[in-house]
Amino acid sequence: MNLTLFDLDGTLIPGDSDHAFGDFMVRIGWADGGEWSRRNDAFFAQYQAGQLNLPEYIAFATSVWRSRPLDEALAVRQRFMAEVMLPMMRDNARALVREHQERGDLVAIVTATNEFVTAPIAEAFGVPDLIAVQLERDAATGHYNGAIHGVPSFQSGKITRVEQWLAGQGRALKDFEQVHFYSDSVNDLPLMERVSHPIATNPSAALAQIAQARGWPILNLFA
Repeated sequence: MNLTLFDLDGTLIPGDSDHAFGDFMVRIGWADGGEWSRRNDAFFAQYQAGQLNLPEYIAFATSVWRSRPLDEALAVRQRFMAEVMLPMMRDNARALVREHQERGDLVAIVTATNEFVTAPIAEAFGVPDLIAVQLERDAATGHYNGAIHGVPSFQSGKITRVEQWLAGQGRALKDFEQVHFYSDSVNDLPLMERVSHPIATNPSAALAQIAQARGWPILNLFA
């Protein structure tokens, strides 16, 4: 069995699900269209530059929905999936995931976006194994509190989380003859450098330059 890992935002979808969820919060009136949108855009620019303060961003991004009753937040997430994410998903990205699954690979999505936003997206791709930023919840009430639980799956944290996930199955990265990792972002360089088959997928200009210099394959799903 080989292992195949996919980043999500910009890799399997031609956009950023976290940023899009924030825009959706503005659209439905849960967030202010001026100041909140400005901060959302600023955090996204930090991410693209590889300089995101993730705990600060998570506290901000979840603030708009975690104060609501959970059933309301889940209903809005369902609307977001139907109105924004499903139309964003492309057949060739679905086919790429399915190709690795049909080969018998162990497949996971590994994303720096939080689990609340990404769980239904992974499900829509038919990938049961999702490694996302875990959100801390109050032990008594179950409410999300805006903090990160455990190691975030961001930058080098993706390596830690993948290793933890595999260890839970009695496996390790070294057990696989081939480990593919598809990503668009320089934030994922630590994990790309650990796998046997890194594939720069819809790469940013910075990642494309690195991929060309190192002879990594470049795949453009959304050209």
